Amino acid sequence: MKAIIVTGGKQYLVSEGDEIFVEKLDANEKEEVTFDNVLMVDGTIGTPNVKGAKVVAEVVKQGKQRKIRVFTYKNKTKTSRRTKGHRQPYTKLTIKKIVK
Repeated sequence: MKAIIVTGGKQYLVSEGDEIFVEKLDANEKEEVTFDNVLMVDGTIGTPNVKGAKVVAEVVKQGKQRKIRVFTYKNKTKTSRRTKGHRQPYTKLTIKKIVK
């Protein structure tokens, strides 16, 4: 069984047993998270959501991605150079069950 869920402004195609990385959620490790915003379940498309459909997932871990470097400068002048770094937080989930 497959479903499309929305979380963090993004859509994810999931099936039972999948492990996915999503934007950081406010949940501790080994907690269950329920997604009610389900756009499709097994080809049944909702307008905008499928009524009564839920996806239950378990939080595996909270973490941060690898650091990326952002370098900005202005051409032909040595006055404006700046290096910044960023690590995006994420939540790793395991999909437990999909309810129609």
